[in-house]
Order: sequence, then structure tokens, then C-alpha cells
Amino acid sequence: MKAATMRRQRLLPLLLLCVAMTALVLPRAARSWMAPALPASSSSTRSSTASASTSLEPSAPLQTKRVLRRALRDDSRQEYFLYIPSSGGQGAPLFVTVHGISRNAEEHATLFSAYAERYGVVLVAPCFTEKQHDDYQRLGRTGRGQRADFVLDSILAEVTELTGAAAAKIYLFGFSGGAQFAHRYTMAHPERIARAAIGAAGWYTFPDDQRPYPYGIGPSPELPSLHFDPAEFLRVPIAVFVGAEDSTNESFRRSDELDRQQGVTRFERARHWVAAMRAAAAAHHLEPLVTYEEVAGIHHSFRQFMEEGQLGDRVFGVFFGRPEAAKPRTGTGAAASDDRSGWRLLLPAAVMVCASPGGEH
Repeated sequence: MKAATMRRQRLLPLLLLCVAMTALVLPRAARSWMAPALPASSSSTRSSTASASTSLEPSAPLQTKRVLRRALRDDSRQEYFLYIPSSGGQGAPLFVTVHGISRNAEEHATLFSAYAERYGVVLVAPCFTEKQHDDYQRLGRTGRGQRADFVLDSILAEVTELTGAAAAKIYLFGFSGGAQFAHRYTMAHPERIARAAIGAAGWYTFPDDQRPYPYGIGPSPELPSLHFDPAEFLRVPIAVFVGAEDSTNESFRRSDELDRQQGVTRFERARHWVAAMRAAAAAHHLEPLVTYEEVAGIHHSFRQFMEEGQLGDRVFGVFFGRPEAAKPRTGTGAAASDDRSGWRLLLPAAVMVCASPGGEH
């Protein structure tokens, strides 16, 4: 009896150790089998569209209704954000949104994703880093980084292959520095553009062949391979949006030549460019297709324009018509049918940027 008691006493510490180890190991095993938590829904958007981005390897299967962060298969340094609606990408229109120098590509993708879902549109937001694309606003002049227009073409080719989206002609939007890129890409590659929308560009390339690029469309040694055909780019419908309170000079290019040609504020320059484009269309016996809208109470902020200036409604309205006119594509299912009237889109507190934020949004 005494020997048995001594054996139990010796085994008791070992039993306690086993119990402790089990308590440590089982929760870990349980956690490894738990299903991933669903993204929190935002009641303010009245949509199930996920706002968080997902980092994916190039070979990973594509998810719908998620903002996906991807890298080009042929150049892992080049990233972009992608949103595929629940109706799928096959045959869907392709909407491209381009950030300003704050490199807030994910913010663009997140705030426009609800519209892409509603209209059944594949969304692409390229990420032009300062290191690789220091001159992306002007398409990437010689010695100033990669040709940003060529990079976008590579992204579109990959997205078309991955999703089956209709990319022969895209719907192109840009804000601030992205608006500079968007209108110059449209003028340089009009055959690729169905419609374009320009949000608060700092300055413009005018349809003036007597001025060298980027001030005009005349030849430039900085980008000798670039050629412009007014008879083609003047046929592209372009809508220009600027906030009526957008009078900040922060990150705003100024020079005597530029001020004389275009004005000293973003809305002055936008008005002059629209007038010049419409006059050029008339000179080519074409219908003027460039329009201008000034939105009261809006400063130079993409987020404010989206939340308070209904920029998403304005852009998708000129691209695809009124929301009730958006039709599901044959054989791909209906687009989301929730009512967005009175929406105020909100951005999550933390979003990815391509580089350190700058002063221009």
C-alpha cells in the first residue's frame, strides 16, 4: 500500500504537466481550423461589398465582391487593385480609376467598389509608385520613370485574361494627379477609351499643336514616340468635375507660362481646357463632347468629393446612365439591386497606399 501511494505521488506531477500542455496546444489547434472571420459590414453603405483588401499571389483564384490587391505576373513590383462584381467579369465593362500623388489607390477601389457592384462593372485601380512612376501624371517622360500608359496597358491585358472583361474600350477616371494621367492617356490613346471623367486636375495638355507636350500636343524630345490625333481624341466623351472650393495651392503647379495659358486655380484651368477642347472640336467640324461641372462646397479631397459631392454617382452616371438604367448582362446574373439614394460612402480608418501620402489627393 505504501509503495502504491509513493508511485501515485511520483506520477501526479507528470499528470499535471500533461494537463497543462493540453491546455496550451488545443486552443492553437482549434484556432487553426476556425473559418476566417467575415469582413465587418458598414451600415452606412447599405451594401455587402467588402471594404478590406486581400493580398493575393498571381496564381490565386479570384474572389468576387472583394477589393483584391494583386501584382502583375510579369513584374511583381507593379501592383494594382481589382474588384469583380458578384455578377462576374465575363463581358463586363472595365472601369479604371487613377489616384493622385497621395497614391491612395486602395481608397479609390474601396469607395468605387459599391458602384462597380451595382452596375456589374470590373474595377481596376493601378498603383503608380513614386519610385517607379515619378512622372506618371505626364505618362512617364524620358528619364523620369516607366511609361505609365504602357504599364496600364499591361494591367488591362492581365485583367482581361483573368476576368474576361470587355477591355477593347475602357471607362477611365482620374482624380488630381490621376486626372492629369487620365486626360493625357485619353488624348494619346483615344482608341482605348469609351468615355473619360476628369476630377480636379492640377493642369492640362491643351489641343494646341504649336506648344510642345505636355503643355500642348506638339512634338517633344521628352516623349518623342507620343503622337496625338485631334480628329480621334475629340470624339471621346469627357466629363470634367471640380469642387467650387478647390482653391488650395498645395501641391499645385505654378509658373508664369502655365498661369498665363491656363489660369491660377483648378476650376479656372478646367474651364479654359474645356473651352479649348470644345473650340477644337468645332474647328474639326465635330460635335463638342467635353462637359464641365463645378460642385458646390467641395475642396480638393477625393474622399470628400465621394462622400459629400456624390462623385461616384456623377462619374458612373455619365459613364453608364442612371442607376435604374443599369441592366444585368445576359447570362451573368443580375447586378446588386439595393437602393443607393442618399448614400454617404465612408472609408475605413486604415487603407493601403502605394507610398507615403503626399499633399495632393
